[in-house]
Amino acid sequence: MWWRSASFILDKQQSEGVSKPPETLSISQSPPAQSSMADAFQNPNPKISAYYQSRAAHTAVVTSDWLAQAQAAVGFQADGQPPSETDVRDSESSKPFCVIDEFDNWRKLPDLAEAVAAIRALAAVIRSSQATTMMELEIELKKASDSLKSWDTTSISLTAGCDLFMRYVTRTSALEYEDFKSAKSRLIERAEKFGEISCKARRVIAMLSQDFIFDGCTILVHGFSRVVMEVLKLAAQNKKLFRVFCTEGRPDRTGLRLSNELAKLDVPVKLLIDSAVAYTMDEVDMVLVGADAVVESGGIINMMGTYQIALVAHSMNKPVYVAAESYKFARLYPLDQKDMAPALRPIDFGVPIPSKVEVEKSARDYTPPQYLTLLFTDLGVLSPSVVSDELIQLYL
Repeated sequence: MWWRSASFILDKQQSEGVSKPPETLSISQSPPAQSSMADAFQNPNPKISAYYQSRAAHTAVVTSDWLAQAQAAVGFQADGQPPSETDVRDSESSKPFCVIDEFDNWRKLPDLAEAVAAIRALAAVIRSSQATTMMELEIELKKASDSLKSWDTTSISLTAGCDLFMRYVTRTSALEYEDFKSAKSRLIERAEKFGEISCKARRVIAMLSQDFIFDGCTILVHGFSRVVMEVLKLAAQNKKLFRVFCTEGRPDRTGLRLSNELAKLDVPVKLLIDSAVAYTMDEVDMVLVGADAVVESGGIINMMGTYQIALVAHSMNKPVYVAAESYKFARLYPLDQKDMAPALRPIDFGVPIPSKVEVEKSARDYTPPQYLTLLFTDLGVLSPSVVSDELIQLYL
């Protein structure tokens, strides 16, 4: 169960004094057409998180045969290059607009996060809308947002990105004083701006974090995070002398992928098995991890193993830094590990497992704020205690 803290006040204010008959269809409810559209693009194996399957597809080490098949499946160009943003936008221009199709097309860009793909898809909803009033347009946006969130209910960043888009784009007093055509143009402008800000978030975070990476330091990273990779890449380009310890990142070997990318940049890198964190922590100067979501408490939800790394680092007085984009700020307040909705992924131990043996398949854990030092975000370098204040400002 999720418990609310600061946002509970906002939710209570919205719900007090407003009662609806049970048979009345509210805006937040999804019509049958929406459900069928979302179901058509649902993960074929509902027991496994689609978010972590697509993440593994982008980061896992794969064979050349599998890669060739994957490239053909997503429509890579003949020259082996991924489709450009123009190709993605125009590829389905002849078909009736579908927000799930639009989102799926944006997801083909390997460096684009799912939350940003959702933001781009929602911006396209405004451009293609045939609504004639602001109420119709807002209802259409809400339905599209609900469809995207139902695509994978375990992806917290996807849900947070949709919610922030709705808040940022539609909450402006200027719309009350304009005709619909002008108001729609303003909405499109704000949507495009929000998309651009989200796309630039990693670069901003990389620049803000450079002062914390000093010559001769050793950085421990866990799994493959694109924003962490951007931070380390910029540090290498700035000729900083540092080395990186990468955990293997079982079961999808995301740490191996990160170590390969760092080796291409001539960054000294050492690969560790996940259970060797405590053994090597005395050599580490700092821990740098990404996040699937930043919650109201200031804690983070991230790849399984982040919590134990933070515990070891905290016990040995090593700073733990988190690099996370602001569109991953979620109005959630988990109290412990069991508060999180399950996000499962397949695990192959390489040996037969008896059917009577239970296997833990959870893909992520929750790291409380007391074990984190600072968060590098595109809103600035924040302490965990500031996150709740930022969320209130974003949603007010």
